[in-house]
This record gives sequence, C-alpha cells and structure tokens, in this order.
Amino acid sequence: MPLVLVIALPFIASILAALMPANARNRESTLAGLVALGCTIQIAWLFPRVAQGEVIVERFRWIPALGLDIVLRLDGFAWLFAMLVLGVGALVVLYARYYMSSSDPVPRFFAFFLAFMGAMMGVVLSGNLIQLVLFWELTSLFSFLLIGYWHHRRDARRGARMALTVTGAGGLCLLAGVLILGRIVGSYELSTVLAAGDKIRADALYLPALLLVLLGAFTKSAQFPFHFWLPRAMAAPTPVSAYLHSATMVKLGVFLLARLWPVLSGTDAWFWLVTCTGATTLLLGGYLAMFQRDLKALLAYSTISHLGLIVLLLGLGSPMAAVAAVFHVMNHATFKASLFMAAGIIDHESGTRDIRKLSGLLKLMPITGTLAIIASAAMAGVPLLNGFLSKEMFFAETTFIQAAPWMNIGLPLAATLAGMFSVAYSLRLVVDVFFGPPCGPDVPKTPHEPPRWMRVPGEVLVVICLVVGVAPAWSVGPMLAAAARPVVGGTLPDYTLALWHGFNLPLLMSFVALAGGVLIYRLQRRLRARGGLEVTPLLHRFDGQRAFENTLARLSEGGRRGRRILGTRRLQTQLLLMVLLAVSGAAVSLYVQPAHHTPSELLPFSTMFAMTWLIGGICAVAAAWQAKFHRLAALMLTSAAGLVCCITFIWFSAPDLALTQLIAEVVTTVLILLGLRWLPLRKAGAQPAGSRWRRWGRRSRDLAVAGAAGCGMAALSWILMTRPFPQSISAFFLDHALSEGGGTNVVNVMLVDFRGFDTFGEITVLGAVALTVYALLRRFRPAAESMALPPQQLVPHSPYGHSDLVNPRLLQDTAIGYLMVPAVLVRLLLPLSVLVSVYFFMRGHNQPGGGFVAGLVMSVALLLQYIVSGAEWVEEHLRIYPRRWIATGLLLALATGGGAVLLDFPFLTTHTAHLDLPLLGEVHVPSALFFDIGVFTLVLGSTMLILTALAHQSIRSHRWAEEQLERTEAEEAAAREAAVALQGAGA
Repeated sequence: MPLVLVIALPFIASILAALMPANARNRESTLAGLVALGCTIQIAWLFPRVAQGEVIVERFRWIPALGLDIVLRLDGFAWLFAMLVLGVGALVVLYARYYMSSSDPVPRFFAFFLAFMGAMMGVVLSGNLIQLVLFWELTSLFSFLLIGYWHHRRDARRGARMALTVTGAGGLCLLAGVLILGRIVGSYELSTVLAAGDKIRADALYLPALLLVLLGAFTKSAQFPFHFWLPRAMAAPTPVSAYLHSATMVKLGVFLLARLWPVLSGTDAWFWLVTCTGATTLLLGGYLAMFQRDLKALLAYSTISHLGLIVLLLGLGSPMAAVAAVFHVMNHATFKASLFMAAGIIDHESGTRDIRKLSGLLKLMPITGTLAIIASAAMAGVPLLNGFLSKEMFFAETTFIQAAPWMNIGLPLAATLAGMFSVAYSLRLVVDVFFGPPCGPDVPKTPHEPPRWMRVPGEVLVVICLVVGVAPAWSVGPMLAAAARPVVGGTLPDYTLALWHGFNLPLLMSFVALAGGVLIYRLQRRLRARGGLEVTPLLHRFDGQRAFENTLARLSEGGRRGRRILGTRRLQTQLLLMVLLAVSGAAVSLYVQPAHHTPSELLPFSTMFAMTWLIGGICAVAAAWQAKFHRLAALMLTSAAGLVCCITFIWFSAPDLALTQLIAEVVTTVLILLGLRWLPLRKAGAQPAGSRWRRWGRRSRDLAVAGAAGCGMAALSWILMTRPFPQSISAFFLDHALSEGGGTNVVNVMLVDFRGFDTFGEITVLGAVALTVYALLRRFRPAAESMALPPQQLVPHSPYGHSDLVNPRLLQDTAIGYLMVPAVLVRLLLPLSVLVSVYFFMRGHNQPGGGFVAGLVMSVALLLQYIVSGAEWVEEHLRIYPRRWIATGLLLALATGGGAVLLDFPFLTTHTAHLDLPLLGEVHVPSALFFDIGVFTLVLGSTMLILTALAHQSIRSHRWAEEQLERTEAEEAAAREAAVALQGAGA
C-alpha cells in the first residue's frame, strides 16, 4: 500500500461514514476500525526498512517551479508517530463503539474522527513544510469539530472555539516561520531543511523563524502561557479526549520540535526559550492537577505537565535528552490514553466524573479499577512500569546540565518537585476514587463494570505499560532507536534501557519524589477534610480562560469602535474610503520605489481609437452626473463605458478578453438592475442634506479623488504597456500552447493548463463569493421604505410576465419594467442560448470562447427567464440547484488536477487523447476539457445562486406587501363594524 493511501483512506472513509444512516453504529465503527487497523498493519510492515535507517519517500509533482511538490516521507520518527496515530486510533474506535449513545449523531462523530486521523497522518508523513502546515491547520479544524461535537452544550462550544482560536493562530505563526526557513534554505523540502542546520542557525533570520515556529508548537502542545485551552477542551466526548488530548493532537507541537531539533537546537535562544517554557509548564500543570475535582480535568492538567516535561527535555539540547523525550512520548501516550478511557468508563457507568462524589469503586468495578491503578502508577513513575524508565532518564538529564549556576541547581529541584506533584495527583485519582467507603446517594447511577469489549482497549494499553516497564530493551528498544535516530541527526548517543543502574542521584530523586508526593497528598486530604482547598492556592486569581475571554471582549469592543468611526450605511462613503486607501497605498509604494520608465516605440496615433475613448470618457462622466437624477440612465451609461473597454480589447487583438468582458457586462448589468430595487426611494423634490456649498464641496472632493485614482491607474497602465520587455514570456506560450497544451487558443491554454492553478483559485473565490451573497441575503430584510408597494398598486398578472416584475415601483427606478417582452418569446430563446453556450464551450480550446464565457452565456439565458417568467416559474420547470452546480464544478476541476498529480505530473497538466471516431474522424480530447466543464458549471451555479437570492427577496417582499394589505383591510373592516355597532347603540 503506498503511503498516499494511508492518508487518503481515512478521508475516504470519513465521507462514507457521514453518508451512513444514524442507526448504523456497528457499521460505522467497523468501517473506522478496519481503516485504522489496516493502515496500522501497513505502517508496521515497513518497520524493518526504517529500522535500518532507510527513508521511504513518495513524490507527486505539484508546482515544481515554486519548489512545491507533494512529498510523503517516512523515517523512524515519523513511523513512531504514525503507529501512535493509527494504533491508538484503532483502540479508541473500539472504545467509542460502546461509549457513544445511540441517541448521538454517530455518523458525524466517526466522520470527524476519521478526517482528523487523515489530517494527523498528513502532518506526520509530510516531506514538505508547506504541506505540513496545511495538514497542521486541518487538525485544528477537525479537532474543533470533535471538541464541539455536543454542540448543544455551551461548554463544548466555548471549548471548541477557544481551541480553534489558539491553535489556529499558532498555525499562522508556524506558516510564517516555515516561509522564513524556506527563504533561508532556498527550499521547503524537509530533507533539504534538515541538512541545512548550520546555515539556518548562522542566518540573521534565525531568531524570527525560531520564535514563530515555537509559537506554533507551544500553542498546539498547550505550553505556558497557552495551556488554558486544553482543560476546556475536555467538554468533548471521552474517546476524543483519549485520542486527541493524550496521544495525537497535543503531541503535534512536540513532534514539530523534535522534527526540527537538528536544525533549530544548539543555540542559547533555543535553550532558554524551550527549556524555561517546558519547566514552567511542567510545574504549573502538575500543581494545578492536584486541585481538580473533575477526573478529566485532572488528566488534562497532568497532560499539560507531561508535555512540559517533553518540551524541557528537547530544550536541553543534548542528544541523550532528545532520546529521553522520544521515549516519554511513547510512554505517555499509552498510560494517559488508558486513563482517559478509565475516566470515561467511570462517567459512563456512574453518571459523574466528580471526584468528591466517587469513592470505593474498586469493589464495584474491580477490573477497571485495577487497570486505572496500574496506569496511574505508570504516570507517577513507579518502578517496573514504563513511566518510571523515561522519568529516570529525565532526572538524569537535569543533573547533567551545564548552564548558569542557578540553573544547574534549580533544574534538578524543579524536576523533583514536578515528580512530587505527579505522585500526588496520581494518588488522588487512585485513592479518592477507588478506595474508601462506597459511593453515596449523590452518584446518579450504581457503578458497575462496562461491556467486555469496552475494556479491551484499556487492557491492551496497560499491558504495554507493564511489558515495557519490565523488559524495555526487548520490547521497545529497537523502536526507540529507530525513532530517535532521525531526531538526533543520525548518530545515537550511548544509552541503556536496563532496569537497574545502581544507586545514583536520579534514583535518589525518584525516591524523594515518591515520598514527597505521598506527603503532599496526605496534607491535601487533611485540608480537604477540614473544608479547605476550595480554590487553587496562590493561582486561583489567574485564570487562562478569563484572560482569553477578556482579550476577545476587548478585541470585539475595539472592532465595534472602529466600525462606529469608519462604518457607514452609505455606499458612496464606503467607496470613498476604499479608493482613498488604495490611492494612499499606491502613493506610498511609488514613493519608496519610484517607477522608472524608458518608453519603447509607440504605435501610430489613431483618430478612431481616440474618438472611441472620448465617447467612453463622456459616458463615464455622464454616468456620474446622472446618478444624481436617474439610476437607470447612470447604469446604462456605465455599461456604455464598459462596451468601450470591450472595443479596446478587440482593438489590441484580444478577442477572448473582449468576449468575456461583453458577456460579463450583460450579466453584471442585469444583476445590478435586480439590486437597484433595494435602494431607498427618492422623494420628489427632496434635496440632499446640507447646504448648497457643502454639497458642492462633497462632489468636488469625490471628483478629485476619482480623478486622482483614474489618472494614477492610467499612468501605471501607460508605464507598463509602453516599456520594453526584452525577456517577454509571450514567445514561450505562443510556441508551446499547441505542442504542450493541445490548443491553438493561447489564452485558453494558459487559463486551463499553464496557469490552471490560478484559474482554480479564481473559481474557488467566485464560488465562495456566491455562497456568501446567498447566505447574507437569506437573512436580509429590506427596510420598509425599500419594500414593494402594496398589491393594489401592482399591475394584474399580464402575458408579459410575472405581476411582481411590472410593479410601478420598479418602473420608476429600474429597467425591469421596460422589458415588456412576452414571456413565451424569452422561453423560446432558451434553447438557442444553450446552443450558443455549447458552441462557445466546444471551440474554446482553439478559438475565442471557453468554459467561463459559456457559463456566462447560459447565465444570461436563465436570467431572462427569471426576469420575464418569475423565479417561481423557473424553479418549477427547470429545477436548477445552484449550490450543487458550484460543488460539482469545484470537485470536477479538483479531480482533473488531481488526476495529473496521480500520474506524477504537475497539478492540472494537460494530456490530449487522439480518438478516431466513426463519422467524426480524428477527435482531439484534452484533459483540460473536464477542467473547463468544471469552470462552466461553477460559473453558471455562482451566477444563478446570486440571482436566486435576489429573486427570492422579490417574492418575499411581494408576500410581505400582500400580508400588509390583508392586515390593513382586516383593520378597516373591523373599524367599520365597530362604527356600525356604535351607531346602532346610539339609535
């Protein structure tokens, strides 16, 4: 199985799980389990190769000119994390099968779970830093969906939003750091970056890159001061906590630090920043864990503490410390995932996670209690368990540090104190929950053992803790060596995994930590018995969640103030601010970097061309003038100016641009016509606010700003179009359009092949804009002054179209009322328009045309149907689903580009098949045809979606007017009846 399938299969299974019925929990869990188990077996099968130091690489060409290829890279370290992601994922799927309630939307859970698994595998196997960041942000997105799975709960929504905000912001910092690293090295290839450690550390941009990368890692792994989001994420279902917050997502920051350890470590900045952050997080997380009342909150803060331990080890900069960090990553994933599962079982079977209500569960749940006790002992670092071995290595590394005198003494003391905290909160979990008197009446349900298979995942993990603790060299030695070798740069330090190293300082620190932890726990228990410890001592006033929410509140208030200062509902003012900002930005840029112009030979002056532009200029000025009196006339004059642009494109031998501009002008004009009805009505004889001189001052200001912007654009266009191009790329496109792109229309070949990625981005933006307009108009309610006139002022339904579209209100200020064309004639134009659209589409690769123009032509045909026949008639007879068209077009364009990638060609590379068909002869079928179909469907869907939103507003306003009329008539009838009754009573 190729590595790409290890990433793709979880995403494919995610889609399949989402499509399954809600009552198919067994099928969904089976699908997820089989995918996770199958991928685990495949990765495990590759261990002999990575154990020998081999790096397995799979490459798919994407954008080679920018150094962006899809690269999958599996070495020993990536193999370890892949096994954690997939192996623990398979166990969590089995656990979730019994944990999730039948009333939960289980398909959505497994869909999000599998998608997250795929994103994690994308990060772990990425051989390109940009690709890594992409999957990194996907993990933040899918973790947001998993944490907020129970979206009806406020704590789940707040926890998900907090996690996404913190980790998403860190991902943006990571992207900036990765871009700097790529600039230093000259490549984003992970192998190239890992081989350029000396070059990176010697560069002046090393410190900014280091800070940005560390921000990304610290936010993801919940390091101080970003630790607050992890406990709030415990609102997620326990399978999510067992997977994301113990073995996978929170380990990504550690993964990144270890992955870039050969490149970024070895400097004072790395040592102080990483070590101090890790030490602070280690102590803070352990201290806060001792005072938690919720089982999952205790485990969350203990996770923060152990992540700080790993980060501290990586910050020390020694190869042996890096090996210890990798070892503790393995150990922590096993005992912490099993503890989360035990906490979930307790919650599932007793109905509560409150430690104060739980007691004596060992008698009621002996197997679960035994598993939790062993896992807690491993977390506390008790001998003969895996946690003891890695913690011993941690203690040893803190005693070998050679730094400032206070650091040489303080770091071992801090490590010992953290070990005490670990023992104390482990004892609280074990003694307070599983020993003592039986549970009281505060427990919602009588605790009992869970179903047999629900315990199996925890049993497997606890057995691993025991086996590694008893026989580490035999059980985990080869895997640790294979995983640590890439981290330390290829040469492992001398170390041993023996259980006994004699009496030494690290062993003494372990005994002190065990004894001190017992004393701290007993002191805490005594204080609780006296009614103390209601709040966390010393730190109860410092709440990360409160600081986070205060920051968001201040940002929101700042945004509201900015909106009050800059915001306005007047379109003219908004345009003025936008144009002023653009002119200012251009002026600053030209001031910093003046434009040098060496004019080339110009074409001879053409009187006809000058007269054409003179007409266009007159139309533009007249449009601005007519906007004051008649909006329809202004719009028509603006369209005439656009027509001059079309003629200009034809003049300069650009028929494709002229055709696109012409059709776009038609569509835009009609859409604006439909939107004009929502502008406020002008009252007869009304004058704008302000004195006459003030009005003239505003218009003079607008004229000056528009003139400056127009002259500036004209000057820039003049400079660009008249300067010589000694190295023009036009010759390349002209020479290679037919041979490599399979078409003689160079413009179309550029759009669908040479610059197909740009076109893909443009149609994506177009679809997003259409969906945004649709979403906004769905919630839009026009002001009363903009609503349609009452129905008594409507012309009765006529043979010329929908009665709502010949409203006198529309006749006043839009052109819709002037389109007095019989609906039957417009309907006859539809098949002709379809034929023209197909004609433009089929000739686009060799003649002016293409998918974009064809989509616009088809949109114009449907626009006319909407205008004349009405939205209800069109939707009843044509069954148009614009959102499906948008999705289909985008997926088709993506599939076309992905097909080239799967064949080891750059994204959207065109291939032409030569088919010999009966009657037709030889037919050339380029793969760009399918990409162009995607462009066509997306353009059509986007245009029609915007139109549908506008049309539905028209229908809604019409119905509102009818309701207003009915209400008025009812009130008048009631008033008449009351008057008659009063007259009768008086008589």
